[in-house]
Amino acid sequence: MDRLKRLEKWFWSGVVLIELVLFYSSSMTYKQQTSVPFLEKYIQGKPLRDSLSKIHFNYGGKEQSIANDGYYHFVEFFIRKGAHFGIYLILGVFLCLALYTYFKRNHFLQIFVPWMMTTGLAAFDEFHQGLTGGRTPSVSDVILDSMGGLTGALIVVIVLYFVIWRQRKSTKTSQV
Repeated sequence: MDRLKRLEKWFWSGVVLIELVLFYSSSMTYKQQTSVPFLEKYIQGKPLRDSLSKIHFNYGGKEQSIANDGYYHFVEFFIRKGAHFGIYLILGVFLCLALYTYFKRNHFLQIFVPWMMTTGLAAFDEFHQGLTGGRTPSVSDVILDSMGGLTGALIVVIVLYFVIWRQRKSTKTSQV
């Protein structure tokens, strides 16, 4: 616990750095951000096309499929949504670690507060994205980001629970 308190400023620095990256990213137009030209250049032969062509689903009110979007845009969709989930998972981890000592006796708040902060930051980021030309804010993205933040907070609390449990167990064993 003391170690987490000593590292707290670094965890907050991680939060600020991630937010700066997100703010910069949501300031870019789709054309500035698209990875389709890169994918077209470096992924030759459209690997897994047959398997991917069987996948179709609705996301944000739009049918996502190779038939609807084309191979490279469909692959980019997964990359972009994976990045959404991943960056907010990392944000959830940093927020949970930064706030952990404040809620050390309440596991619910250790998860709930970072999760709600992550969700609020995701909503703000989508709002900011809506101010950028050629970009549309998406409630579906806020939900995806929120789930990433929740997953990150859950991972931290579970890992720290077992680390602390193991430390207590080894302390009891060494006292005997």
